[in-house]
Amino acid sequence: MRSERMLAGIIGGTGKMGRFFASVFAAAGWDVIVSGPETPLSNREVAERADAVMVAVPIRRTIEVIGEVAPVLTEEQILCDITSLKVEPVRAMLATKAAVVGLHPMFGPGAESLRNQTIIVTPARCGGAALDRLLGVFREQGAVLTFATPEEHDRMMAVIQGLTHFATLCAADTIRRTGVDVEESLAFTSPIYRIQMGLIGRLLAQDADLYGDMLRENPAVPEVLAAFEDAVKHLRTIVEAGDPAAFREFFAKNTDHYASYGKTATEETDDLIRYMVTR
Repeated sequence: MRSERMLAGIIGGTGKMGRFFASVFAAAGWDVIVSGPETPLSNREVAERADAVMVAVPIRRTIEVIGEVAPVLTEEQILCDITSLKVEPVRAMLATKAAVVGLHPMFGPGAESLRNQTIIVTPARCGGAALDRLLGVFREQGAVLTFATPEEHDRMMAVIQGLTHFATLCAADTIRRTGVDVEESLAFTSPIYRIQMGLIGRLLAQDADLYGDMLRENPAVPEVLAAFEDAVKHLRTIVEAGDPAAFREFFAKNTDHYASYGKTATEETDDLIRYMVTR
């Protein structure tokens, strides 16, 4: 590191997540410079000056941007990204001279702070005091850090993001295809249905390209979706056959798999239901 007062450079710092992390570094006492489509500083100028360089651009542009700034990076700098994929971005960052750590914040730019927010950390070529100083920015503001390899991260994201977003989009499309009016359905709702509809509406109110990139760019997603398709076909066969014993067996297998989470899941969703009923 090159100075006592640290300098963070956010490439993509005019976007929503870039602005969020610019505020995080500023709150930690770092100086911050950013680049974006209309900023005075270019991506390379930010990369030349900063102690820690964060790439905060869309998934589909991340590797291109890393390649753009790679020639000006040195061993004294840390390079990180905040995309929701890690294998390919980390591989691209390792082609530079900088220390490398992949980051994935498991929240959106609407978060009020880092308190109790999870950030996944994949320290590919970074350790010691340099890594501690960078991660200290997040820890001191309340973030929960989960460590993984890039490969572990992408496999888990194929389920946590790929499967859940895919299933949510399929539910949305099914409701559209059946001609059910969304507003009318809410008059018939239970609190749980309202929460589920809220998740659909929340996803559809956001950037289509973000979710498209998560599904298309993660090579671990197709295997998960194949398992999902098999599960749908299997359950449909049971339902259409009207076989209560087969349904109980299907249900019991999944109950066993989720046994350690059942109590917590019930308590957490009970809190959500109470909020939906009393708000």
